[in-house]
Amino acid sequence: MFWEKKLDAWVDSIRTASALPLRLVLWNGQQYDFGNGAPEVTLKVPQASAITSLLNPSLSNLGEAYVEGKIEVEGAVKNIISVASALASNTLKAEGKFGRLVRSVAHSKKKDAEAIQYHYDVSNDFYKLFLDPNMVYSCAYFENGDEDLATAQVKKIDHILDKIRLQPGQTLLDIGCGWGALVLRAAQKYGARCVGVTLSQNQYDLARERVEQAGLSDRIEIRLQDYRDVTGSFDRITSVGMFEHVGIKNLPMYFSQINKLLADDGMAMNHGITSTDINNGESPYGAGEFIDKYVFPAGELPHISTVLHTLQQGGLEAFDVENLRRHYARTCSVWAENFESNTEAIRRVTDERRYRIWRVYLAGSAYAFDSDWISLYQIVCTKAGRGAQGLPWSRNYIYHH
Repeated sequence: MFWEKKLDAWVDSIRTASALPLRLVLWNGQQYDFGNGAPEVTLKVPQASAITSLLNPSLSNLGEAYVEGKIEVEGAVKNIISVASALASNTLKAEGKFGRLVRSVAHSKKKDAEAIQYHYDVSNDFYKLFLDPNMVYSCAYFENGDEDLATAQVKKIDHILDKIRLQPGQTLLDIGCGWGALVLRAAQKYGARCVGVTLSQNQYDLARERVEQAGLSDRIEIRLQDYRDVTGSFDRITSVGMFEHVGIKNLPMYFSQINKLLADDGMAMNHGITSTDINNGESPYGAGEFIDKYVFPAGELPHISTVLHTLQQGGLEAFDVENLRRHYARTCSVWAENFESNTEAIRRVTDERRYRIWRVYLAGSAYAFDSDWISLYQIVCTKAGRGAQGLPWSRNYIYHH
């Protein structure tokens, strides 16, 4: 048959390129080993229609076939992601590193709200099964490299609040406040008065509940609100893991809004994922396409140079930039490990399709950060044009403890 010859030729080409710890098992019992030793990953194809996904094994095609149940995969998820990446890189001819032009994504308040709700309103019980007890869904900070996830997430929040020199009595706006961990810490430890905004109903409900339980309703206000609709003036502004949803074309407006809301002598910090492609392209081999379709609709990752350029267009000056790529690789690895160890519980609170999406997304993200496909930067900024005397002499104040 035509597809048999094509498949034989494809397997031979992969074997020639590199030995992979992979076994392919077809619906008729035929199997192919791609390496000499025992396979770490077994890919089962129960029907002939899935062959096309294999012959063009972009991470998008392979991910879709797995999510939609067209293929079954056995093995540790870390090994599955590594083998899938090797298949893609050995088969596809990427144009440059990233191989895909930048998508043009339309953003509006309605579309952004729908995208946020799709990702975050799965269920709070779902997220509790792989996040830390405080439910911090962003890059942790492993100061010494040996912290557990819960400790590293508290250290991340303190790292941010130390960077912006948060003082007792100051007002803090947290854009994209999640389940409220940062504003709770800012009020409890630093004595700030906080406003947290989110577009996720589930996050809003639980964050408010946590604020009430902590007895901090007089210090913290949680709002179900778009950041573009916030008014007033704040001494400090944080945005953690939110600006990925803004859209590259909207970044000047986003930073202008932060500028507008920031007190003249205030400080802000943007913590977000970036592309490592200078042209703001997506992750290579179709990984970005999979993320857009199944995980983060309308999400866009700018290069760090674009972030700094648009930040300045928004009237802000960056004076501290830190790369936490290694920290996010570790964070995603721990999330993926938690996800694997809680497989049965996760399957009870969601459907099989979403379970598969998140399984490959978390492990794939760890691989992407580790491989320098994507990165994570924290940028501390102030309003542009301020006198230099208002800036710190060194970074020692961040590490005062």
